Amino acid sequence: MAIDQSLLDILVCPKCKGDIYLTKDQDGLVCDACQLLYEIRDQIPIMLIDEAKSIGDKSGDKSS
Repeated sequence: MAIDQSLLDILVCPKCKGDIYLTKDQDGLVCDACQLLYEIRDQIPIMLIDEAKSIGDKSGDKSS
């Protein structure tokens, strides 16, 4: 089951307050500006900066 679109519409990166998008595999949310991946565990986005994973310059494909 995917994350509800209305939730995705209001979520922003907690670090820079910028746009985020769902990964191709729908297992995380990516902030290109911060180069961070926020994992989704048990259908819950973990939006803690300390728990985010650095993705460097490999951010995966954007969803449309």
